[in-house]
Amino acid sequence: MQYALMFYADRGHEAELSESEQAAAQVEYEALRDDRRFLTGAQLQPPETATTVRVAAGRTLLTDGPFADTKEVLGGICIIEAANLDEAIALAESVPVARHGGVVEVRPLVALR
Repeated sequence: MQYALMFYADRGHEAELSESEQAAAQVEYEALRDDRRFLTGAQLQPPETATTVRVAAGRTLLTDGPFADTKEVLGGICIIEAANLDEAIALAESVPVARHGGVVEVRPLVALR
């Protein structure tokens, strides 16, 4: 089954890490990309670069910035293939942001075909 791992953290959380912690986290993210269960993923640009689109009463409304104004922001996402939720959770535990004050949301995907 496929799962999305969505990475949330406080804005600027990486600045609170020492250089060695940042380097170690980078190695762990690279290991995640090399994991056989990793299908695809992306780091997102900062929330300030977002544009929110709504269509109401036939009019398109654009708002600068993210959909929600929250302390924690969505910073990245990856799609994995795991046998079950327990395996997906175990992989999420290895994501550095989960150990550095952020969270990893694990959500099963809906098959499109």
